[in-house]
Amino acid sequence: MRSLTEQDIRSSFLNCSRGEAKRLAMPRDLGQHPWDDLDFLGWRDPGAPDRSYLVAEREGGEGGFVGITLRLPSSRRGLLHRSMCSLCLTTHPGDGVSLMTARKAGAAGREGNSVGIYICADLACSLYVRGKRDLRSGSRFEETLTTEQQIARTVGNLSAFLAKLRD
Repeated sequence: MRSLTEQDIRSSFLNCSRGEAKRLAMPRDLGQHPWDDLDFLGWRDPGAPDRSYLVAEREGGEGGFVGITLRLPSSRRGLLHRSMCSLCLTTHPGDGVSLMTARKAGAAGREGNSVGIYICADLACSLYVRGKRDLRSGSRFEETLTTEQQIARTVGNLSAFLAKLRD
């Protein structure tokens, strides 16, 4: 992924108003992200623990970015419960995977329609797939796919989720 500026991020959101995009919290360490190792930029809002944001490059080489706001449930799971991320297929115990919901774009979103996905709570899928983020007590299945194929699958899973927001 190529590096993003604050303006790139704020202008990319498809499921919130321009005013909401202007007010959302930016990642504090924007200049320090490992851009070459990211398939998307994801971050949690430090001032609102039930909100997170995700920005990805547009599918098909269209240029530009697409950003979405996500909401997390307030309930937490027990440490014995394990869940799998729908994007990168990493499993985590407890609240390491969260159901995040995104309001649909356009009229459907204004009517309250949303789409959900189970995703790594820290939004570090790209780093887990590449083996660049330690799994405290989570795990990745041993696969016959190459790392590049796993990256392509993760990007494909994200693209399918983003497409549901535009339908």
